[in-house]
Amino acid sequence: MFTRLTIVQCKIDKIDEAIKIFEESVVPAVKSEKGYRGVYLLINRETGKGISITAWDSEQDAIANEQSGDYQKRLAKFKELFTAPPVREGYEVVVAHD
Repeated sequence: MFTRLTIVQCKIDKIDEAIKIFEESVVPAVKSEKGYRGVYLLINRETGKGISITAWDSEQDAIANEQSGDYQKRLAKFKELFTAPPVREGYEVVVAHD
């Protein structure tokens, strides 16, 4: 399994708007992607720092999602809500327990 982290800095007064867009736009879209395993959104309401975590069957599935035109369209919906461009990082999952 592979995870993709997207680290963002959101305007504090726009956090709820960002959460709504994430729930209504990002979640339904990634759930239909090949290799999708799960999605999480973490937020620090005091600082505006947020982390989106998507889990994929493989790194190739994560890359395919990233390179799709749909990913760029979804990201554009957040442009006015962030104070800086998102930072993306990928990690292999080496231990997982449910």
